[in-house]
Amino acid sequence: MSSCELVNLVSMLSCLIVQNYSVNEIAVLAAIFTQLGDSLATILANEALLDEIKDDEN
Repeated sequence: MSSCELVNLVSMLSCLIVQNYSVNEIAVLAAIFTQLGDSLATILANEALLDEIKDDEN
């Protein structure tokens, strides 16, 4: 999937969510997806740091 296709998919999903959920449900979903993204970024950053430390020890 190209970057433009991915952006379009996410935008389409956002529109579908807005049309089918209440404002409060959307707020919770937004918080969940924000936390998911932050958690994934934390895991990736930590793994990169651990790999760097491991490489420095060798």
